[in-house]
Amino acid sequence: MICFFYFTPAFQGKTLGQADVIGAQSTVTEINAYKEKGTTILWTNQIFGGMPAFQLWAPYKASITTHVISTLKATFPNPIDTVLIFLIGTYFLFIVLKMNPWLAAAGAVAFTFSSYNIILLVAGHANQAAAIAYFAPILAGIILTLRGKYILGGSLTALFLAMEIRANHIQMTYYLMLAILILVGIELYHAIKAKTTSSFFKSVVYLAGALILAVAVNASILWSTYEYGKETYRGPSNLTRQASEPKNGLGREYAYQWSQGVAECLTFLVPNAFGGGSGTEVLDENSATAKVFAGIAQTPEQAVQYANSMNGFPGMGTYWGNKPGTSGPFYFGAAICFLFIFGLLVVRNRIKWWLLATVVLTMLLSFGGNWPYVSDIFFNYFPLYNKFRTVESILAVASICFPILALLAIKEVLEARESKEVFKKLKLAGYITGGLLLILIAVPELLLSFRSTEQANGVAALAEALKNDTALANTISNAITKDRAALERADAIRSLIFVALAFGLLLAYIKNKINSTALSLSFLVLILVDVWQIDKRYLKDENFADKVETYTPQARVVDQFIQRDKDPNFKVFDYTQNPRADTHNPFFNKSFGGYSAARLKRIEELIDNQFTKSINHDVLDMMNVKYIINQDPKTGSVGMQANETACGHAWFINSVKYVKSADEEMEAISSFAPKHAAIVDERYKNQISEKDAYLDTNATIKLVSYNPDHMVYQSSSTSSQIAIFSEIYYDKGWIMKVDGRETPYFRANYLLRAAQLPVGNHKIEFNFHPTSYYMGENISLAGSVLLVLALGFAGYSENKKKPTGKKA
Repeated sequence: MICFFYFTPAFQGKTLGQADVIGAQSTVTEINAYKEKGTTILWTNQIFGGMPAFQLWAPYKASITTHVISTLKATFPNPIDTVLIFLIGTYFLFIVLKMNPWLAAAGAVAFTFSSYNIILLVAGHANQAAAIAYFAPILAGIILTLRGKYILGGSLTALFLAMEIRANHIQMTYYLMLAILILVGIELYHAIKAKTTSSFFKSVVYLAGALILAVAVNASILWSTYEYGKETYRGPSNLTRQASEPKNGLGREYAYQWSQGVAECLTFLVPNAFGGGSGTEVLDENSATAKVFAGIAQTPEQAVQYANSMNGFPGMGTYWGNKPGTSGPFYFGAAICFLFIFGLLVVRNRIKWWLLATVVLTMLLSFGGNWPYVSDIFFNYFPLYNKFRTVESILAVASICFPILALLAIKEVLEARESKEVFKKLKLAGYITGGLLLILIAVPELLLSFRSTEQANGVAALAEALKNDTALANTISNAITKDRAALERADAIRSLIFVALAFGLLLAYIKNKINSTALSLSFLVLILVDVWQIDKRYLKDENFADKVETYTPQARVVDQFIQRDKDPNFKVFDYTQNPRADTHNPFFNKSFGGYSAARLKRIEELIDNQFTKSINHDVLDMMNVKYIINQDPKTGSVGMQANETACGHAWFINSVKYVKSADEEMEAISSFAPKHAAIVDERYKNQISEKDAYLDTNATIKLVSYNPDHMVYQSSSTSSQIAIFSEIYYDKGWIMKVDGRETPYFRANYLLRAAQLPVGNHKIEFNFHPTSYYMGENISLAGSVLLVLALGFAGYSENKKKPTGKKA
């Protein structure tokens, strides 16, 4: 019912626009084209000159998780499938924690509708949202196992962990594992203290088995990702002198770009403490900024439009935090935050210390560059941690800890024998939370400045736009600051009301004014209303649009012209697009650029060194860039020119220059003649016999059959020839055959394939057959069978434990 009323447009056939999903569609253009023909490809040449499709799309048919996901998506409209996993999975966790059904439902609503999860759905971060959705049932399975339900808990943990891994968002899974390690550590401490280590280690064995089984079910995706990950721009650098990024992992500044401000954690309790989302239109005609514009605008509506357009100037939007921008705050719920504080005081279960430790750690890590002392330790020393960016996203783990402790606090009240002691702690929690909110209402300037660090730059830019009217720019800036304070104060008052209602409900129960069912049901309604209202700021009915199976941008005249070219395999370079964020060209042609967070390291290094300061035309030639798109700076019209010097699909060269390192190789391709010479690392010298290779001016090599996974060439020459192919070198799956016989090939010109071909007429084939995928699929199938058997046995065992009724 909640899904139906909140996501009504989804049941009417509409879907979320989801900007990131639209961008991702551009990356799978070629993949989808072959799927329509009934062919699966694991390599695509549509973006970045060519890359494996593992992180874009792959079928993974052998894994049972693939079929579970397919069934959910076929049954429920987007994003209902993910939201139901959130709700039902979290409900299951709270039932395992022995909550009554109404409290379990309240906890499920609190976590599901935590603002970050809803914002992820709007933004189209589907995999990330799905990964977070499995947090709760994984924790439920682990808790069951630690309680001694080894078979049931272990098999359920394996199932949900397998689904978590299949969501393919390693960052979220990594963050969850940190929380699980804390939980296991605390349980070990208490097992040693209570001298119950034998049962504890038995649980650990079952959980280890669950982990192994979940990994086996996802062997194909994990193996492929692990193998490919080392070659992506998150992997080690090939360069030492010219590297713009660290030797391994992401750059610290890049990884910390989206760090949570220390004071910004106030948004857990007061959503607009930092102005809400950047780019959101929250100012109306009564705002101070709109009133400033009222004097120069023609209509009140135009004044409001001007006020909200200030987001276009640095530090002049309503959001004033340190992030480059944000879609919205981390809001856990005012009632939930109050109950969390209460839980720290009243809950006696040792799970409290796990929740507190996890919240503290995740908050410290979320601060990233804003308070780097703990985060830097993880970034520098913890395995894989430096592969991740947007460190604020670890607060997704905190967002489940808050409602767990909050609901445990209510449960403690329901089970309390001494109401006086509970009432004392309730009052203290009220004083702490209410006192903080009163400060944020009466004198928020004690804690918040309401001024962005970029505001001075924004004022300067605005003054220039206003024809050097600095006085007006400063007036507008002061008005925006005033509006930020007004937004914060309004939400603080709102939060105080919800805290007061939560306090009143608990007090009413302690004073025997309402029973446990009324209390639980009231909290379900209170929490739902609280988070619903805030979430509707970010996911409105207007976010939904009529459903279309695929999105394709409007083709430009140049796109239509290029598409007339019947050549099956050439590339396009577009001066008007950022090569790292080109979501337009891949819809129509194979692009030198693209949009993927898993692009190859060598293409990243090539862009850094050959395309940042100026465009290296020699590199465009060797990449077989056949068309170059540009824009007239005066008229803004988009034009195109054919690149007459493009080297083609493959060609023979007459000289080889050997280099000793990647740095020398990068430097050498800065200026060379790719049609005639090749730059080769000397490690491949034993694969080349230059004395047997002399230029045959009549020699030919041409592409005769194109499939991204299977390229076929025909060569003819009167002597051995060194051939360069305008295809990306990737030795983790590409196999070259000459006349059906596997033959070695090597890398040339930093990132292209090359080979020495024998004299005569030959058929040359490149087949993409990665062992990590195909052998991984066999392991996945075996793991899936074992998982189904484990679940079946768990169900059978639990059913046997049920008491059988006696016949009359």
